[in-house]
Amino acid sequence: MSPQTTQTTQSTEPIELARHYGTPLYVYDLDRVRAARADLFGWLPEGFEVFYAFKANPHTDLVRALRTGEGPACKAEISSTGELAAALEAGYPGSDILYTGPGKTSGELAEAIGQGVRTFSAESLSDLRHIGETAVAHGTEVDCLLRINSATASATTSIRMTGTPTQFGIDSETIAELAPQLLSVPGTRVAGLHLFSQSNARDEEALIGELTHTIEAAAEIQRELGVPLRLLDIGGGFSVPYAQQGGRDSYPKLRVELEASLDTHFPTWREGTPRLAVESGRYLSGDSGTLVTQVSNVKVSRGKKFVIVDAGINTFGGMSGLGRLLPVSVHVEADAETEKANLVGPLCTPGDVLGRQIEVPAGLASGDLLAIPNTGAYGPTSSLLMFLGRPAPVEVAVAGGEVVSATRIEHVRTPTSAGGRP
Repeated sequence: MSPQTTQTTQSTEPIELARHYGTPLYVYDLDRVRAARADLFGWLPEGFEVFYAFKANPHTDLVRALRTGEGPACKAEISSTGELAAALEAGYPGSDILYTGPGKTSGELAEAIGQGVRTFSAESLSDLRHIGETAVAHGTEVDCLLRINSATASATTSIRMTGTPTQFGIDSETIAELAPQLLSVPGTRVAGLHLFSQSNARDEEALIGELTHTIEAAAEIQRELGVPLRLLDIGGGFSVPYAQQGGRDSYPKLRVELEASLDTHFPTWREGTPRLAVESGRYLSGDSGTLVTQVSNVKVSRGKKFVIVDAGINTFGGMSGLGRLLPVSVHVEADAETEKANLVGPLCTPGDVLGRQIEVPAGLASGDLLAIPNTGAYGPTSSLLMFLGRPAPVEVAVAGGEVVSATRIEHVRTPTSAGGRP
C-alpha cells in the first residue's frame, strides 16, 4: 500500500471522509475492531486463544488493533507469504502465527520458518512431510496441527468445510491407520488438531452444536493417535452481517456449553492441557467497515432502474463467485422515501452487480454518495482489484475520532528473476 497524505478532517464519519478522500472509500473503525475482540473473548471460556484469519482483511492497522490495547491479544492465522509479511509488519511474532493452507510450497515454508513461524496446520500426510523436509533443512523442528476432515457434522451453514471429499484436512476415518506415519515425520511434532468445519453459523444453536461436535470428534481422534494433544483449534463460525444492516451475533450460552463439553471430553483442559483456540475473521473485522461509493449515473432500462456507482466487484467482490455477495444494502435515513433499483458497478461486464432490486434512497442522481455497512471483511483483497485496471479504493483507518492512516493498494508491474517469489 502506498500512503496518502493524512490531513485533519472535521469528522471521521464515512460520508464526510469520502468528501475528503474521494470514492470508492473504505473506512475501518478500529474501536469497533477492539470491541469485537473483547466480545469474542467474553463469549469464550477463560483461557481460550483466538486466531484472526487474515484472509478476512489483512489491513495493517486493523490487524495491529487486534493485538494491541486492553484485553487479550489475538494471534494470526495466515496462508501466504503476503499475509506473513502483513502479520510481521503489524508486530505479530512468529511464535503467534499459525500457517495454514492445502498447497504450501517449499519456498513459502522456507520463508515462514526463516521468519520464526513454528506452528503449521498440516492438511495431509504429504503436506506434513513437506513441512518436515523444510524444517530439517533449516535445522529445526516445528509443531504441526493435523487438520481433520470430519466424516460427520452437526450444523448446516453457509459454507461447509467437512464431510465431503476436499483438499482440506485428513479424512477422519483414516487417522487410526495413518497414525504411525503421522507421528514419525522428521522435523515435525504432532502438537494437536485443527478442525474447521463451518463459516458464518446461522445462529447460536448451530454454532454450539458444531463446536461441541468438534470437541467430541477431537477426543476420539486423540484416542486413535495415542498421544495427548497440546493444542486444539476447534475452528469458528462466528457470524456478522455481510454488507447488510445489522449487528454482530451474540453468544450468551456458548461459554457454559463449551465448558461442559470440554469437561466431558478433555477433563484436564482447565489446567491448560490441551490449550484451546478458535479462529475468526469476519466476526472480528466485519462490522468495523463502511464502503462509501458515489453514484456515476442513473438510467432506466425496460422499466427497471439502474443506479451505477464507482464501486464494483473490483472494489467489493466479496468472493462473489461463491454466491456470498448479493444483495448488499445501503444506508437510508429513517423515514426517508425509498425506491427499488439495481445497484451496479462501473465495469464492462454484466456480472458487475452489487444488488438487484434493493431499497435505495428515492431520486438518486450523479454525485450522490451511498454507504454500504458491515464491509470490514472480504473487501478489497477478495475483490477483482486488477480487473480493467481501475485504481484500488482508498482505505482509511480511524480510532478515537481521528484518522489513523489513509492508504491505497497500488498495482505495479516490476521485473522479476526466474521463478519469481515463492
